[in-house]
Amino acid sequence: MTIRSGALDRRTLLRGAIATAAMASMAAACGSPSSDDGNGGPKGEKSSKNPFGVAKNSKVEAAIFNGGYKTDYVDYVNKVIGSQVKGVKVDVKPVVDIGPELQPRFVGGNPPDLIDNSGEDQIGFLKILDQLEELDDVFEANNYEGKKIADTVYPGVKEPGTYNGKFVGLNYVMTVYGVWYSKTLFDENGWTAPKTWDEALDLGRKAKKKDKYLWVHGKEAATYYLTLLMNSAIKEGGDEVRISLEKLEKDSWSQKPIQDVLKIMETMVKEKMFVPGGSGTQFQKAQAHWSNAQKALLYPTGGWIENEMIRATKKNFQMTGIPEMVLSDSPKMPYESVRAAAGEPFIVPKKGKNAAGGKEVLRAMLSEQTAKNFSKTRKAPTIVKGTVPSDGYGSTALVSQTKMLEAAGKNIFNYLFITAYGMNPDLLVPWNSFLSGDLDAKGLTSAMQKISDKIREDDSVKKLEVK
Repeated sequence: MTIRSGALDRRTLLRGAIATAAMASMAAACGSPSSDDGNGGPKGEKSSKNPFGVAKNSKVEAAIFNGGYKTDYVDYVNKVIGSQVKGVKVDVKPVVDIGPELQPRFVGGNPPDLIDNSGEDQIGFLKILDQLEELDDVFEANNYEGKKIADTVYPGVKEPGTYNGKFVGLNYVMTVYGVWYSKTLFDENGWTAPKTWDEALDLGRKAKKKDKYLWVHGKEAATYYLTLLMNSAIKEGGDEVRISLEKLEKDSWSQKPIQDVLKIMETMVKEKMFVPGGSGTQFQKAQAHWSNAQKALLYPTGGWIENEMIRATKKNFQMTGIPEMVLSDSPKMPYESVRAAAGEPFIVPKKGKNAAGGKEVLRAMLSEQTAKNFSKTRKAPTIVKGTVPSDGYGSTALVSQTKMLEAAGKNIFNYLFITAYGMNPDLLVPWNSFLSGDLDAKGLTSAMQKISDKIREDDSVKKLEVK
C-alpha cells in the first residue's frame, strides 16, 4: 500500500482541469477518427501473446508513486515484457506528489500511459473517472505463464478499484492495515501487544517510565491515525459506522464509537504519549524514531511499512503487526477483524500515447515471476495468489500479515470514500493540529465534518455508490 497548505487551491485547479480535459476530449472526438484503445499511439497486431495490440519497439511511460514500495519493481517488468512483445520498453518515472505533478498532464491531454495513483496527494478517482480506461480486459487476458489472470488473483480484488460500476483502478498489493511493533523490544521489556484501548493507554504509561513514547507521527502521515480511529470504530460499532462515513452523512463523525476512540486518543495526546514535533517532521524521519531509535513503541500503518523503512530499522527488530485495538469486550466485529484490501491503485488514462502498453505492463506485473519478485523484494503480498512462501522470505512482517488475514477469516472490511473524493490533503491539516495538541477532539470532529459536508453539498462532485 503520503499535505500541504495549498490543498484547497489544488482542488480548485483539479475541478478546472477536469472540465478543460473533458472539453478537449470532445474536441478531439469531433476532429479525429476514434480508436479502440482511446489513444493515438502506435498500434500492433493483437494475438494471444499481445492481447491489447501493443506496437513492437514502442515505449510505455509509467509514472509510479515513489513511496513505501519505491519504483524499481515496475522497472523489473523490462526483464519479462520482451518475451511477449518485442522491443517494448517501460520508462519508469518516480513521482511523489501524484496529483500536483500529473494534473497539468490531464489538462493538456497528454497523461502518462500508466499511473500508480497512490500517496497522500493522489487524484480522487471520481474526479477523473470518465478519463480512465476500464480494466476488465486485463483480468480476462492470460498472464505470461498462460493462465487467465482472473483465475490467479484473490477474490474481491476488483472492488476497491471499482467506482460507480467501472473497474478503473487495478490495485496491485494486498494491503493489511494494523498496528506495528518490535517483538524483540516487547519481549525484552515483558510487554504485551495491546488488544484494547485501555491496554494501549496502560502500555503508554509504562513506556513513559522507560523514557519512551507510545506513538509517533510525521506531518505527511498524520492521517494514519485517522485510519486507526476509523478501523477501531468500525470494529466497535459495526458496518453502520462505515456506511455513515462513506455516505458523508450529517454528524457521521459524531457517532459514538468514533467519539469514544477519539476521547482516548485525546487523553494520549494530553499525557504526551506522542514523540514531540511530529507535525514539523518529514514522515519517514518520524517513523525512524520508531523503527530505528525505538523512541516509540507502536505505529499504525499498512503492510508497506517494512519495505519503506528497510534502511532505517534496527537490527533484529522483528517487525510484527496486530489488528487495531477494540474499545470493549463485546465489539460488533471481533478484535481479529482487519481492514484489508487490494491497494496501490494503477490506472491507464484514455489519452495516454500508449494505453495498450499501459495495460500490457499490468499484465506483466500480474504474472507469477513478477509477482514473486515484488513479494520477495518488498516484503508484501500482491493480489496474485500462491506467490508468498510460508517463511515470508524471512520477513516477520509478511508472516504476521498472513496470520492476520487467516485469523480475520470473513471479518475483513474496507472503505473507499477518502480515496474516492481525494480528501486526505484537507484532513491532514486538522489531524496534524490534533496530534500536536493544538486542537481538541471537539475541534477535530468539527473540522472533519465540515470537509465531509462540503463534498456532500457540492452537486458538481460525483458521489460514491456505497454498499
